[in-house]
Amino acid sequence: MPWCEECAKYWTPNSMNEDGTCPKCDGEVEEVENESESAPWHFKLMVGALVVYLGYRFVQMFS
Repeated sequence: MPWCEECAKYWTPNSMNEDGTCPKCDGEVEEVENESESAPWHFKLMVGALVVYLGYRFVQMFS
């Protein structure tokens, strides 16, 4: 993902200048890789709680 240090902003490739510089400050744009793509812990907790709740409601439907 293109990142401009001076502006502290991510840029899409289409929004940059033709020479690959920042359109706002004409500074050099660096390619930064995402460090992690995993879901946050609270999202995993909510999915786990949903699975437990729906499992309970499924069992409750037959009793």
